[in-house]
Amino acid sequence: MSKTVERTEMRSITSPGFAMQVDKAKYDAMKDALLAAIPAGKPGLTIAEIKERTLPLLPEERFPGGAKAGWWLKGVQLDLEARGLIARENVKPLRLHRL
Repeated sequence: MSKTVERTEMRSITSPGFAMQVDKAKYDAMKDALLAAIPAGKPGLTIAEIKERTLPLLPEERFPGGAKAGWWLKGVQLDLEARGLIARENVKPLRLHRL
């Protein structure tokens, strides 16, 4: 008997109109961790700093040993940008902050 995995839509700011269905539990876990790690307002944090703060916040049962966390971090980051919850600064290295 296979388990049914609840799905949710993940968008991308880099591909307007595109959306994919992903595992809702993993999406929600990464979204919660990212929003907790990313500060409100400028100058924000670099992706490396965000990853460092995010990994300890992820549930081990969803991301054992941090497995696939990088893919989920980038995907949810782009989704949150598309939804207007976080923004990027036009600097190098890239910095993100909550709106």
